[in-house]
Amino acid sequence: MKVVQKSILSESEKRIIWQLRNNEYPLQFGSKTFQEFEMYLEKLIDLKHFFLFDQKNEIIGWAFSFFREEETWFGFMIDNRFQGKGYGTFLLNEMKNNFDDLNGWVIDHENDKKLNGEKYKSPLPFYVKNDFKIFSDIRIENEIISAVKINWKNKKI
Repeated sequence: MKVVQKSILSESEKRIIWQLRNNEYPLQFGSKTFQEFEMYLEKLIDLKHFFLFDQKNEIIGWAFSFFREEETWFGFMIDNRFQGKGYGTFLLNEMKNNFDDLNGWVIDHENDKKLNGEKYKSPLPFYVKNDFKIFSDIRIENEIISAVKINWKNKKI
């Protein structure tokens, strides 16, 4: 396993993460077209990508950071075939090595479905295990998402 950080992506890398995002995130987060996905990425400020590659040099995970409202935010996904094997923690730790503070929204229920019809499993326990603080009183609620805010801070600063 290896992690590679990039700021500029090739079209093939974008297509791979477009499919990964559509497969692993809840259905309502999917982009019906590749162009929609590209427009989503273009709107993010100071975007950085972290790719997790397997032994065959194929992308099996993608994390990304961006700047919004004076904070660093992130998104994170691992191909479901590789979940529960420590690869997510490996990728997340690499990301943590590059930041002192990370914020995110995490779905804390299992009411959403993925593109394949399976229930979307909340990753909240994963983030708790990886030293993120859960802000139960700070939520985002709209027609697309119902989630709780999480934050990780580097304890060395």
